[in-house]
Amino acid sequence: MTKDKIVNFLGLAMRAGKVKTGESVILNDLKKNKLKLVIIATDASDNTAKVIQNKCESYHISLRIFGTRAELGQALGKAERVNIGITDQGFAKKLLSMIDEYRKE
Repeated sequence: MTKDKIVNFLGLAMRAGKVKTGESVILNDLKKNKLKLVIIATDASDNTAKVIQNKCESYHISLRIFGTRAELGQALGKAERVNIGITDQGFAKKLLSMIDEYRKE
C-alpha cells in the first residue's frame, strides 16, 4: 500500500463530503458520536495529539497517526491540516485497513 493511494482516498472522502477538519469541530463531533475515524498528523503538537487521543479512547473511536500536516492538507485540497475526522463508516473502514497495511510494510 503506497502513501499516494491513502492520500488519494482521503481526497475522495473529502469530495464525497465525509470529512471534518479542525480540532474544535472534531472534538464536538466526537461528543455527538458522529465520527467513525480520526486521523492525526505525525507532526501534530504533543498537546493536540494527547487531547484527541484521550477523547477517541473515551468515546471508543478509531484513531490513526498518518502523514504530515502538509500531506493531509494537500490530500483534502486545503491548507495544512493537523487532524481529520471521517464521518462515514465505509470510508473509515477502508482507510483503517489501508493505513494499517501501509504501516506493516
